[in-house]
Amino acid sequence: MDLKMTLDEFEQALTDQGYITEKEDRIALTAYLAAHLEKPILVEGPPGVGKTEIAKVLSEVLNAQLIRLQCYEGLDENKALYEWNYQRQLIKIQMKEEDLKEEDLFDYNYLLPRPLLQGMLSDEPSVLLIDEVDKTDAEFEAFLLEVLGEFQVTIPEMGTIKAKYRPFVILTSNGERELSDALKRRCVFLYIKSPSVEKEVKILRTKYPELPDKLAFQVAKAVGILREKLTLQKIPSIAETMDWAKALLVMGKTDLDPAWVEATLNLLLKSKEDLELFYREMGAEKLIWETKQ
Repeated sequence: MDLKMTLDEFEQALTDQGYITEKEDRIALTAYLAAHLEKPILVEGPPGVGKTEIAKVLSEVLNAQLIRLQCYEGLDENKALYEWNYQRQLIKIQMKEEDLKEEDLFDYNYLLPRPLLQGMLSDEPSVLLIDEVDKTDAEFEAFLLEVLGEFQVTIPEMGTIKAKYRPFVILTSNGERELSDALKRRCVFLYIKSPSVEKEVKILRTKYPELPDKLAFQVAKAVGILREKLTLQKIPSIAETMDWAKALLVMGKTDLDPAWVEATLNLLLKSKEDLELFYREMGAEKLIWETKQ
């Protein structure tokens, strides 16, 4: 994909879309180079750090269609690539046209493109998001290698279809399964960790300009403490940090206090075990005290 902008312009375009990057996280640089190298990006990191959001923002920055393949256990190539519209084919057969030939039943009129084929058939540049690829099995991963290598596929009834525009591919992984070296070799690798307090403050201030600076810092610092000091089953995501900040803003808060931490803690911690761990090992007053250190 030809990026008609400099790296600085690209970074600014991401910021204009509300996606905050820093030099240290290398997100903008990695995406910029991957576009010029025409290689997929493999994005790994814990849930909720903005892996999927990268593809959404890139589609806006590049003015490209976003096509998403949500991976899951048991996903096969038919559901990812294409299926035939058997109902329409059956109706065509039942019409009993005298000159009906087999090839008449296997053309684009009866083809149901799934995300991978949609990316190949697109008449304009696209961003193809293959989300949570680690949930699929090794066989599907091997199939992906073939598709991503040539961006063409052979449909037995129709022949070989090659991508009109090579999609900009983003693969995300939460690390549930170790991906093959072959897949990694074909990708530019990017690991995203949980954001620093400073970065999360920037995110909050970008999303909610009316949020008081003091409260934005306290919220980001408190969430950072929860991520770092408690062994939680589910670490609060950036989206949950934003939910918490917005809830406090809606309630007119300008400062954190123990009562409102306890009242809204369920926006951050989403299991009984994590809530019990918080009260057993920290508590609201200690959390607020630590945000001031």
